[in-house]
Amino acid sequence: MTTIKTIAAAAISTAAVAGTGHAQTADAQAVKNVVLVHGAFADGSGWRGVYEELTARGYRVSIVQNPLTSLADDVSATNRVLARQDGPTILVGHSWGGTVITEAGVDPKVAGLVYVSAFAPDAGESTADQLADIPPPPEFVIEPQADGYGFISLEKFKAGFAADTSDTDAAFLRDSQVPIKLENFGTKVTNAAWRTKPSWAVIATEDKAIDPELLHKMAERAGSSVTEVKASHVPFLTQPKAVADVIDEAAQKASRAAN
Repeated sequence: MTTIKTIAAAAISTAAVAGTGHAQTADAQAVKNVVLVHGAFADGSGWRGVYEELTARGYRVSIVQNPLTSLADDVSATNRVLARQDGPTILVGHSWGGTVITEAGVDPKVAGLVYVSAFAPDAGESTADQLADIPPPPEFVIEPQADGYGFISLEKFKAGFAADTSDTDAAFLRDSQVPIKLENFGTKVTNAAWRTKPSWAVIATEDKAIDPELLHKMAERAGSSVTEVKASHVPFLTQPKAVADVIDEAAQKASRAAN
């Protein structure tokens, strides 16, 4: 009788773990921390959907708020958040945030990098250098301001940045965009974290801000594991589960490598 009760209890326990899905996975693995880094013309609030997906799976998720005033300032903002992590971390960057995590990702806490429609320059290379051969599609238009910062054209914003969002959401993103110091794009990185850390790339096939051809070229050079999603430049907004799935995969594989 005791044996039957033991077997039944084990079956119930197994079912309970299976029912919670990913939430049990993160709790049981080495890499439980995720740091999300936004790009230009946006802020960290855009990661909300990815944040909710990952926290539901048991991850501890932190979001960097980049000032976009210089590469050094954005790297410092990322380093401050990395310093607060309690163990190995997956560092994720979108767009310009990819340049930031390429520089900051050499931090010993970083176990892996995830590039979400993001730049991945090499050491001694700038974001602008990457765009020299494959420039942005014509839908993406930046309007320089007198003080050296830039906004995306109001008229072109949806087509160039967030074509697969609703008109209402695109209007909010357009009117809340955060300008970036344009000289940032010419700043060369001194580190290329992807040369020493495993990396993954989420490539939006309908991206009109960074040509998908360039995204594939950068991912191939970095040796990144590639996942394509049918989305505009903001897959973290329109495809949060798909993006979270890649981050989850990165954390699980980095955990296995650590064991």
